[in-house]
Amino acid sequence: MKYISWNVNGLRACLTKGFMDFFNDIDADAFGLQEIKLSEGQLELDLPGYYQYWNYAEKKGYSGTALFTKVKPINVTYDMGIDEHDHEGRVITAEYEDHFFVVCYTPNAKQELERLDYRMVWEDDFRAYLNGLKKTKPVILCGDLNVAHKEIDLKNPKTNRRNAGFTDEERGKMTELLDAGYIDTFRYFYPELENVYSWWSYRFKAREKNTGWRIDYFITSDDFKDRLRDAKIHSEILGSDHCPVELDFE
Repeated sequence: MKYISWNVNGLRACLTKGFMDFFNDIDADAFGLQEIKLSEGQLELDLPGYYQYWNYAEKKGYSGTALFTKVKPINVTYDMGIDEHDHEGRVITAEYEDHFFVVCYTPNAKQELERLDYRMVWEDDFRAYLNGLKKTKPVILCGDLNVAHKEIDLKNPKTNRRNAGFTDEERGKMTELLDAGYIDTFRYFYPELENVYSWWSYRFKAREKNTGWRIDYFITSDDFKDRLRDAKIHSEILGSDHCPVELDFE
């Protein structure tokens, strides 16, 4: 089985930059997208062989997630069931026979960290949400989680210490999640691999220089460990300021 996650930073724009070429070539069993930036009715995709699920933000041109899957889920739910969090289209959960697949676009703490306090509330509620799922069956989480966990996960850790996505608070919440019985699959397979990132600023030729951050993840619950086969970051794929990430499992 092969799952793909990609923050497309506007799906309509990404479609003009090779999205369908990658989609067809990679032939994944399921595709989780973040930051689709769509409202209902703005886009219809013809994806033969895939079931489609969309979660749109109430605010136009903002956030949003999508799931395309070859296997029809037993059930699909949207958001967390918490009103404070459920207006930005950030979560889709698909239940399959032997696992849950959760697509997530974590809120950004923003410039001046204006949304950091909200982000901390989100993190605790989302971790509790995942733990609730985990009591029933294993969990696969994918998405732009908007945090570089360790210094190895971004090019310039010292100069970014208090910037959104690399604050002690956000990194601490990722540690709490992993300590609650979850695996960062890329680091599980490649604990020491440096200079591999999934997001680059559009400014300062960051991608050309590989001045990036690894903020896109596949995270699984510990009880899925024996089924993991590989985790990949497709930094060669353009079309967004993020690149796709992959999880292979049995």
